[in-house]
Amino acid sequence: MRRTPGRLLSQGWSWLLDYGYVGFWQVHGVLFRTNPDTYLDPALTGRPVLLLPGVYERWQFLRPVADLLAGRGHPVHVLPDLGWNTRTVAASAEVVGDYLRRADLRDVLVVAHSKGGLIGKQTMLHHDPDGRIARMIAVATPFAGSVYARFFLLPTVRAFSPRDATLRRLGEQLEVNARITSIWGAFDPHIPGGSRLEGATNVELRTSGHFRIIGQRELLDAVATAAQEPPTRAGRAG
Repeated sequence: MRRTPGRLLSQGWSWLLDYGYVGFWQVHGVLFRTNPDTYLDPALTGRPVLLLPGVYERWQFLRPVADLLAGRGHPVHVLPDLGWNTRTVAASAEVVGDYLRRADLRDVLVVAHSKGGLIGKQTMLHHDPDGRIARMIAVATPFAGSVYARFFLLPTVRAFSPRDATLRRLGEQLEVNARITSIWGAFDPHIPGGSRLEGATNVELRTSGHFRIIGQRELLDAVATAAQEPPTRAGRAG
């Protein structure tokens, strides 16, 4: 696609808004801590939700999604053990699988952002033998990697390279894709190739951004719609 001056200006503005949004929520999460137990009120009897944030994100970054789903009757679980989510995808998936078993969660809806979607798919493939995860909604996940990853020195970011072995293996394994809804923005400053996933339900938004789409009404509406979908037969707990 040809990059006109107007398009470049629009994309530059999207970069700025994206970093402004993530900066606000990172500071907000530090200054205004929320007890995640408030999302586990016994009155919430819907399908349990497990939040998986992206790299360098705490669970608080997904608070708009947590508030939305709790308001619709879903108990929302978080994983403080993930910390700033800098472990490898494989190591983080082990943490998720262990939590699912310890908490004895079944018929779970995973809602993930960015790297969290890779962790969720790794868990579904290799750490969920009982089929506890019914579905996953992945927001702005680099399923095919990002061409920008090679420009970073940090291994936690370079792992998003399309050449990364873990990412390539995940791309080759298609059996759980039918249980995934992948949602991404019209322009993602960090994943210019988008987040389309073969065999999944793919939703491209009109809104742009990698981080700021989390708080956009269009994204929240898409999450609410996907959360209502019944699990496929493969996703039902055994």
